[in-house]
Amino acid sequence: MDPALQRLLETEGGLTPEQVKDCAALAQDSGQGLDRLLVTKGYLTEAAMLKIFGRYLSFAFRQDLRDIDVPKIFVDRVPVHFARSFNLVGVEEVNGTVQVATCAPYELHPIDDLATMLGKEVDVLLAPKAEITSLINRAYKTKADVVDEAISDLEDDENLITLDGTEIEEGENLLDTGNKAPLVKLVNMVLFQALKMRASDVHVQPYADRLQVRYRIDGVLYDMESPPKKYQDAITSRIKVMGKMDIAERRLPQDGRATLRIGESDVDVRISSIPTTYGERIVMRLLDKGARVYKLSEIGLDKPNEDILRKYVNFTHGVIFVTGPTGSGKTTTLYAALTELNTQDKNVLTIEDPVEYNLHGISQVQVNVKKGLTFAAGLRSFLRQDPDIMMIGEVRDSETADIAIRAALTGHLVLSTLHTNDAASAVTRMLDIGVEPYLVASSVLLCVAQRLVRVICPKCKAAAEPDLEGRKKLESVGLSLDEFPGRKVTAGKGCDYCFNSGYVDRTALYEMLPIDEPVRVRVMERSGASTIKHEAIERGTLRTLRRDGLNKVRAGVTTIDEVLRVTQKDE
Repeated sequence: MDPALQRLLETEGGLTPEQVKDCAALAQDSGQGLDRLLVTKGYLTEAAMLKIFGRYLSFAFRQDLRDIDVPKIFVDRVPVHFARSFNLVGVEEVNGTVQVATCAPYELHPIDDLATMLGKEVDVLLAPKAEITSLINRAYKTKADVVDEAISDLEDDENLITLDGTEIEEGENLLDTGNKAPLVKLVNMVLFQALKMRASDVHVQPYADRLQVRYRIDGVLYDMESPPKKYQDAITSRIKVMGKMDIAERRLPQDGRATLRIGESDVDVRISSIPTTYGERIVMRLLDKGARVYKLSEIGLDKPNEDILRKYVNFTHGVIFVTGPTGSGKTTTLYAALTELNTQDKNVLTIEDPVEYNLHGISQVQVNVKKGLTFAAGLRSFLRQDPDIMMIGEVRDSETADIAIRAALTGHLVLSTLHTNDAASAVTRMLDIGVEPYLVASSVLLCVAQRLVRVICPKCKAAAEPDLEGRKKLESVGLSLDEFPGRKVTAGKGCDYCFNSGYVDRTALYEMLPIDEPVRVRVMERSGASTIKHEAIERGTLRTLRRDGLNKVRAGVTTIDEVLRVTQKDE
């Protein structure tokens, strides 16, 4: 090994000479790159490794690629599967040289191929893999629709509309479409397009005259492709084969799951089918395992709310509940809290249904009801694993609630989710499912309610004076135009980047209820959620979801329409 690199790893990476020698020897024996080994062995974070190798190889390092516009030449000339497979993306073009980001400093063969494709010189910089993947997704969004191409291939070959009956390989790569039948290619491209557009769900809905594909993007459903009705059964059967479901059974609901690959990224697909009058309707929930886990500072918490959450997450024992409807980002908030905790000196266990993202240094267990591994059974086993912190995917019944609360009383910090409408209802829900008031009052530390709102598109956001209807909406929630700079309200005009919706991505609104002494007294009296909520607002210890939303409207993060869509009027 080059002594200069060894010196950098020891001085800047904090490795001992023995660790460096061990890694170098292992890299030589296994044929793996030293850069990857240092990360997989846990000696360095990806960012730290890239910084060190950047200095050694004289490559620039960029931690964040969020505001980058990928050069048009890159999107036009480089196929998306090449960019994804080798984690390469164009960052800018300067004086005829294209600057390209990679997360693999030693893999330079693809760079040569890239230079040939672009017909220009290529300059390399280093960036984290998650940032590169995210930028590739955004860059290729507006490129010609790959699904339309797949449908036209299908139309060209009438003989291949029946299912070929082959089993899907575990972890099949969606981008490997070279030798696939047109039908298989079509289904793969529908899923690939969905991931490219950041969709969380894909709906395949039959109508009398057509089959409609719909994507849920940032919580809103959009109609997309519409394959001809005559291919409906073949497409449905192909998706059911992917999920290892029974293709002969068309009259009963079924569930299945599949793991697919896009380049190097794993995607978990949960498939649900139900029979309808026009044929089977299928919904696929997409979980991109390669998606990054957020930090507490990135999930939409303002300073007061972030301080409250940080304070309680660092308690040694008690229960923290995060509540809200399905798809409101509860798990993301809990993951963000867990990543802030030091897992070197704490034993952290989670039980989830399903495990959505893999967290470094944390033991995650997946519920398996068929085998008898329920939330309650898993929690009982956890208590024999000497835990410090436990996360429960959801408290659904009195048995799980009882074990969680008793775990908190015996010196463990328990994080969990609940399905309630606001923070105060979380405490009363515990009483409703049979937990004694004294147990709730003495164990619950904090209840957090949340909702997701879409964020105004950064590319087309503009401040303008609202029309009469807009002013009425502001007045209906007690906002005055005088509270906005220049009496102008920010909104997105709509552009290609945001599919003309005016919004890109989502952030959360929060309502935090610390369980202080007055709340404990009310819990012991079995008071209603509305009483607890009103008193907390009067004391100034609770700010409602709508109030938090209005603060984000003033700050130009989201719009009044989004806040009205997801929050109720404060009573």
